[in-house]
Order: sequence, then C-alpha cells, then structure tokens
Amino acid sequence: MTTSAQPIPAPLKSRGTLSLYQLLDPEVLANPYPLFHRLRSEDPVHWDPFLHAWVVTRYNDVVTVLYHYSAARTPSPHQLTDMGLSSLNPIAQIMVKQMLFLDPPAHTRIRGLASHAFTPQRVEVLRQHIRDITNSLLDKVQSQGYMDVIADLAEPLPCIVTAEMLGVPVEDYPQLKAWSQDFAEMLGNFQHNPDHADKVLKSTLDMAEYFRSAIREQRLHPRDGLVSSLLNAEINGDKFSEEEVIANCIVTMVGGQETTTNLIGNGVLSLLRNPDQLEKLRSDLSLIPSAVEEMLRYESPSQHTARLAPEDTTLGGKRIAKRQAVIAVMAAGNRDPEKFPDPDRFDITRTNNRHLAFGWAAHFCFGAALARIEGQTAFELMLRRLPNWRLEPDPLIWRTNLGLRGLIKLPVHFGIAGVAETSPSRAHSKIDDSNAAHARCPVSLRN
Repeated sequence: MTTSAQPIPAPLKSRGTLSLYQLLDPEVLANPYPLFHRLRSEDPVHWDPFLHAWVVTRYNDVVTVLYHYSAARTPSPHQLTDMGLSSLNPIAQIMVKQMLFLDPPAHTRIRGLASHAFTPQRVEVLRQHIRDITNSLLDKVQSQGYMDVIADLAEPLPCIVTAEMLGVPVEDYPQLKAWSQDFAEMLGNFQHNPDHADKVLKSTLDMAEYFRSAIREQRLHPRDGLVSSLLNAEINGDKFSEEEVIANCIVTMVGGQETTTNLIGNGVLSLLRNPDQLEKLRSDLSLIPSAVEEMLRYESPSQHTARLAPEDTTLGGKRIAKRQAVIAVMAAGNRDPEKFPDPDRFDITRTNNRHLAFGWAAHFCFGAALARIEGQTAFELMLRRLPNWRLEPDPLIWRTNLGLRGLIKLPVHFGIAGVAETSPSRAHSKIDDSNAAHARCPVSLRN
C-alpha cells in the first residue's frame, strides 16, 4: 500500500541510477532537487524499474498527469487479499471512500458535498481567529528567545484549527496529530512496509472509531464543524453514508495538518537560508502572500503523487500502458526552468507563480485557502514579534515521509524585544487592514 524508509537496493547506493528510490538515502531526502533536476533533464518521463512506475518531472507533463490520469489508485480489499495482505483491508475500506482516491463521478459527488465548507469566503472569516491562536502560541515562547518552530507553532496551529473545523474537542489535537502522522507516512511513501503495518492499522482503526463516536455525539448534541456539515450535506437528495463521513474526515484531518505544518517549517528554513529575502520580507509585510506562494513552490509540502494511466497513451515520447502507475513529481515541476526563470532561486517577489503545490484540476486541494491563511498569519506574526532569527547549528533532520516534505524539528533563536501583537496601539498589518475589524469568532461551517 505504501512504505517507510527501507534499505536502498545495491544498484542505487552509488546514487548513479536514476530512481526516486534514492530518496531513501537521508542525504538525498535532505536535498532532493539535484535528483529531480537529473530526472527532468535526462529522462523527464522515466520508467523506474525499482518502483515499477513512470516518473514525470516536467511542469507541463505533471499538469497533464494531474489533469487527465486516474486517481483511483489505492488497492481494494479484494486486491489486497489476493496479494496476501488481507490484514490491511480495514485501511483499504476507508481509503477507497476518500475523495483523494476517487475519479468522477464518485469524486465529483463527494467533493461537491464536502468542499462547500472550505470556500475561500468561509475560510476568510476565520483569519482573526487563526491570528488569536497564533498569538497564544507565540506568547509561550516570545520571552524565551528560542523556539522549535515545528513543535511550538507549525504543528499545534493547524492541529488546533483542524480540530475546530472538524467540530471535535480541541484538547484532542495531540492524539489527532499522532494519528495524522501515521496515516501521512503511509500516504507519502512508495510501498507497503510490514514493519509499520501494525501501527498504521491501529491508528486507522482508532481514527475510524473516534469519528464514529463523534458522529454519535453530533446526532445527540449537534455542534458546528465538518463532521456535522458532512452528516447534513445534501445535494438533490443525495447524502453521505456514515462510512463516507468517517473516511473523508480522516483525509481532511490529515491534509489539513500536514500541509500547513510543512509549509510553515519549510518556509522558515527557506527564509533563514536566504537572509536577503528574510530582510526584504521583514521590511515589507505586504509581500507575505507572495512569499507564501514562493515557499510553496520552492519547498513544496507535497512533493509527488501517483496516478494510473486511464488508457494506452503517449507522454513525452514514451508509450504508457493502461493502468500503469505514473508518479507526478510536483516538486520537480515547480523547479522547471521552462516554467519558472531561475527556478532554484528563492524569490519572494516572484510573479506569475502558478505552482503545483496544491495539485491541479479536479483534485486541487480544497483546503488550500485555509492553508494559505494559516501560513500568511504565522509568518506575519513571527516577523512582527520575533526579531533577529538565527538557526541553531545542529544538523537538520527531515521526516522519512518521502512525499510530504517536512522537518522533524527546527530550532530557532531570536531576539526578545518584540512588542506583543495584541497591543491595541500596534500598527495594523499591511496585508489586510480589514482583518482588525473581525471580532474573535467561533469556527462555523454552516450556510
């Protein structure tokens, strides 16, 4: 189904062989872009015999795959049984109902019922509330002059927001995060790893039972949130089944946490590695929306995704057979020089930045607006409140998730002379002065 880090095949240890399997080497995982560059320049539609899949790395080809190829790639319980992996059937029973792995019309139906809760207009009203959460997290570290960006901000911020969006108790967020990381490790890697199977299976079953209990609670005591919205959503008499609600709450929870955590962590690291850009941003906060888009392009939180060829077809001069797996490497497309001038340069003022970090077409991330607001808010308040960032010299350790790029920790020192953003005399942000007019509001997903 998926994998975690496994021994690198002997032919790959020299790093001379073109294969995404090289990502299992921690040094390659720490900087995968030279590998992506080789793939894109030497064989942009590459048959990877170690993964038994085509690897696509040019921007336009990635768009073609995301737009036209099938997302229905997760094995069914029947297929897992045939492979001798019937113990994983409970995971498959959930994944085959998740919109991430569905094609039209099934995908269209579920997306239509779910995405109304995440329209940009609905998410925008949460900006001030997200600001309040971010300030409360920064309050805990501002006087220390030190923080682990991941543990102190990048993880708890989207976890708290996601719990509120779902309509489940916020105090449950540490458990939700632990489950999310287990499920994300499975989604982000290449193949089944029996060493992690039991843990992933337990987390999946626990998540399913958690949301089943939340559904029971919602029916007795309704409250705002995505669980309630999915239970009550209806289009022309069509409603979600309970199993569909559970499956799509899980994938929404995972996506809502992992993408934003990685955006914030990777973005802080990119700024620290490019001090001229950090100072440019600190001196002009109106550049934050543009900077966040460049962070998404430059260090994409989601690096690649898989599709299946819908029919016998040709791509980049290569014949691809029907149902063959195709891995679209968005992170490689985001550094394609034919699309982005000087693509390996981090430039927060980059224009025409139509990156692939949130996917494309029907499966474009419907939580993108929320992730952008969380990222913009986190960077604005960090820059306002925490001066003189300095990266601790310890080696960086990247998560073993090959598809969802993020750091395990990011220790940063800073000055402690910042003024609390909550001060009534503080100047308004240049990003959106109208945000100050929003009162603190509870999260609501109702029409």
